[in-house]
Amino acid sequence: MKTSLPILSLIVFTVVSAPGLAQANDTSIDDQLAYWSARAAAPGDARRGEAFFGAKHGNTWSCASCHGLPPNTAGQHADTGKRIAPLAPSVNPKSITRTAKVEKWFRRNCMDVLARECTPGEKADVLAYLGSLK
Repeated sequence: MKTSLPILSLIVFTVVSAPGLAQANDTSIDDQLAYWSARAAAPGDARRGEAFFGAKHGNTWSCASCHGLPPNTAGQHADTGKRIAPLAPSVNPKSITRTAKVEKWFRRNCMDVLARECTPGEKADVLAYLGSLK
């Protein structure tokens, strides 16, 4: 079966552009916020995100325990002491750029902070907060 180049290009573009499918591609904080807001069926809220980021949620750590509050300077892992690059995209434009990494770190860090995965709404709120930092 022979496929024409324009149709093949359209198929490749569609797969690469589809949210959630092209997880290895670069995105922006705005793309990530839109992605998680759509999954939450509500827009992310920066004020809720800031409160969530600084709260301990019944555990020993908060997001700010390692990333700082606000997270616009280098942080340090609370247990290992390993340096963590600034999380705020305004300071570190590469911090929220790959969907697979964003999902990996949300999964891991939410388990550390909440002892469960974050909801799409919590992720959207945190991303709204991170995107609001200047």
